[in-house]
Amino acid sequence: MDVIDRVLAMRTIAVVGCSPRPERPSHYVAEYLLQRGYKIIPVNPAHSEILGQKCYASLSDIPEPVDVVDVFRRSSEALPVIQEAIRIKAKALWLQDGVSHPEGEEAARRSGMLVVSDDCLMRQAARRLQA
Repeated sequence: MDVIDRVLAMRTIAVVGCSPRPERPSHYVAEYLLQRGYKIIPVNPAHSEILGQKCYASLSDIPEPVDVVDVFRRSSEALPVIQEAIRIKAKALWLQDGVSHPEGEEAARRSGMLVVSDDCLMRQAARRLQA
């Protein structure tokens, strides 16, 4: 089983940068995953609820274990999110299309996390879960 399949087998996904706007990728990716039975935890300090789910200001505010941290932030803004994902002991880090941070990704791997960068969780789920 490769890294992507191992990540897709995890069920609780914190979506950092989740937007309440349906046209935003962070919204429709989270919605897609929610409809497929994943537990979605939106992370956005500007909102209290997105997609009917309680929204948290930061990863550290989430009161339960998180399997996957799915990051919808610019590469230049990814390192603090990655560091927080390490602190909360997430099992996996997913950096969406166009997002990468080699130093942060290496730190996440060293902490034991599975890491995928510059890829879309929804696209990979659609390909693999229908196969």
